[in-house]
Amino acid sequence: MTASRRTALKTLLAGVAVAPQLANAAAAEPPWARGVEGQRKADLGNGSFLNPILAGDHPDPTILKDGDDYYMTFSSFLSYPGVIIWHSQDLVNWQPIGPALTKPLGSIWAMDLVKHNGRYFIYIPAGTSIYVIWADHIKGPWSDPIDLKIEGAIDPGHAVGEDGKRYLFVNGVRCIGLSDDGLATVGTLEKVYEPWRYPQDWVVEMFAPEGPKLLRRDGWFYLVLAVGGTSGPPTSHMVIAARSRSIHGPWENHPQNPIVRTQSAGEKWWSRGHATLVEGPAGDWWMVYHGYENSYRTLGRQCLLEPIEWTKDGWFKAKGGDLSAPLPMPKKGKAVPHNFAKSDDFQKLKFGVQWSFFNPGPNEMQRVQHTPGKLAIKGKGTSPVDSSPLTFIAGDRAYEATITLDIGADAEGGLLLHYNERAYVGVGFTPTHMKTFAHSHEQSWMREKMDASTVHIRVRNDRHIVTFHYSLDGKEWKQHPWQMEVSGLHHNVFGGFASLQPGVYIAGTGTVTMRDFRYRALA
Repeated sequence: MTASRRTALKTLLAGVAVAPQLANAAAAEPPWARGVEGQRKADLGNGSFLNPILAGDHPDPTILKDGDDYYMTFSSFLSYPGVIIWHSQDLVNWQPIGPALTKPLGSIWAMDLVKHNGRYFIYIPAGTSIYVIWADHIKGPWSDPIDLKIEGAIDPGHAVGEDGKRYLFVNGVRCIGLSDDGLATVGTLEKVYEPWRYPQDWVVEMFAPEGPKLLRRDGWFYLVLAVGGTSGPPTSHMVIAARSRSIHGPWENHPQNPIVRTQSAGEKWWSRGHATLVEGPAGDWWMVYHGYENSYRTLGRQCLLEPIEWTKDGWFKAKGGDLSAPLPMPKKGKAVPHNFAKSDDFQKLKFGVQWSFFNPGPNEMQRVQHTPGKLAIKGKGTSPVDSSPLTFIAGDRAYEATITLDIGADAEGGLLLHYNERAYVGVGFTPTHMKTFAHSHEQSWMREKMDASTVHIRVRNDRHIVTFHYSLDGKEWKQHPWQMEVSGLHHNVFGGFASLQPGVYIAGTGTVTMRDFRYRALA
């Protein structure tokens, strides 16, 4: 994969590792509730919740309040179908609706989901430009992407000015006008605000003003954005704010900037930032943003919820502390069923809700043949590196996943923990051999002959300690002789802003059929 556009924009070198940090003592942590398959659940069932509201890789949240409903989506990077939209009525319990984007555009960064004049829009930075898709219903169908031809920019934030005109703010902080239909630009990008700067001795990644989100309330426009860098040291990211009477400025900085910041590596949540303000069901106010879980960067940036309070001077302040303790649930909300089962009997297709191809070509779905109970995938490439593995987001610190694969002639398939093409571990099978992948390539000295036309594979990731098992008959299981440690498979080492995900790779020229996928979280 080529270097990310974000990396280029920030003029960073990719692949820089940082020293691991020590987690807080497990005994001091309050327990999460457990939902379907034992997955972590924020709603504790006693009138309080414990972050994250969406566990696992749900970065750069953009949230829309639409009557009694809330909709949210996240950066999906190189996973397609992507831009999965989630629905809630209480800000804590969320259910996926489905993907808004199936056409590969490149790596998808922080978006903005908005509703204007009864129509829904998603502004999407991808590749070298910013695109927009629209729909008359949140469930779609969504339009094909329209290229707004805004180059050298990321993190769009939509706003309607006091003049009734539409605008798009981007990193920088810069602004460009939009046509009345929101499907074309008007004018050119102009810098409109020089953000507040933190003290020079703070330990951060870089200045990097990004993620501008705008809100109009009581005659003020509020501009909320992130500075400090979303990765790097645990104390990097932060939330700052400014306000103006006009969309055109001038902007005054919040006197209490930063509103949110991780103060030390000992906190439960690292690099907290990239916030959007949203009104709760009872008229109270909240922030949604992301953060890395202490010692679990492999899970990606997870979605966090924090209450805020509007003060008499027209500013707002955060009230959630370091988010390590349970917080009161938003009032008057209605809980939808939270999350979904990752186990899959393949009776129905779950593309874009669970499964996504990593870095697919434009016609990747042509590889797929579905019959109830089976998902057959034609091979591509020669290994996990170039086969666009099928992956999904895991949100648990410890879990186990099992799958049955029927390996066709001239095909190869296996079970992985996959970050990107440079960072993965796993085991794979041809009809005649078992292969072992560690340190992101095959360990050819471990290749073993066996008749593996059908194979059952299990992976157990217990807080970064990974163990594989396999069976040729589904009854007698053998433990793979190599246990692996994967805590370093994350962005600060390999770039890409992604997460370590369970996945299936299928290579060669033949076909592999997937059956009976099972997932369960471990205590």
